[in-house]
Amino acid sequence: MIKYHPQQELLSLHIKGELPLSMSLAISAHAELCGTCQHKLNLMTASESADVFDNHVEPNISVDLDSKMSFLLAQMMQNTLDELDAKPAAPVNEGVTEVTVKDQSYPLPRAFRHQINAQWQGIGKVSRLRLNTGEEHARASLLHIAPQGEIPEHTHKGSELTLLLAGEFSDEYNTYRPGDFMLLDENHQHSPKTMTGCLCYTIVDAPLYFTKGFSKLLNPIGELLY
Repeated sequence: MIKYHPQQELLSLHIKGELPLSMSLAISAHAELCGTCQHKLNLMTASESADVFDNHVEPNISVDLDSKMSFLLAQMMQNTLDELDAKPAAPVNEGVTEVTVKDQSYPLPRAFRHQINAQWQGIGKVSRLRLNTGEEHARASLLHIAPQGEIPEHTHKGSELTLLLAGEFSDEYNTYRPGDFMLLDENHQHSPKTMTGCLCYTIVDAPLYFTKGFSKLLNPIGELLY
């Protein structure tokens, strides 16, 4: 059962097209996994559309279409439909429908299928695949942690969004399931670990700050790693 969802404000900004691409992808992918939020988005979209049409002022133009003009328009429409029916349907490009990492394959939400154009990189049990969203500071990635893997304890210099797509992981706060949508900032310190492996979508807008052990040696080059 999904326990963590986007806030109402994020959903509203999403349907208005006012979110950056990285966050819009996260909302769309979450909605594919969460019927509750998909239903909310449907209702909000319908309400937003009604508001737009209700507030639209029609120009004061009087158009008198006689029967001949109506016939010509109908004939043109029918000819167009006949031409479309005569042409074979173009194949639909579904993009990348799944990713494989560490010999494990995962189906991708539709939101990501046309964003995959890089290779996996990683160290040990942690692998990352960058998504190019065209944003200067925010880094969007698919993040894979292999079974029995973990990310060393860290906090955040900025914000971090994690959307769990498959598998499970846990930290000092809870255990998470596919669809969970978590936003963390500099007030959170945690060490995510997984027993069975997981695939996540992450967005960070500043380097992580590691707080324990040898991983602290990575902090001076954090700008290159995040």
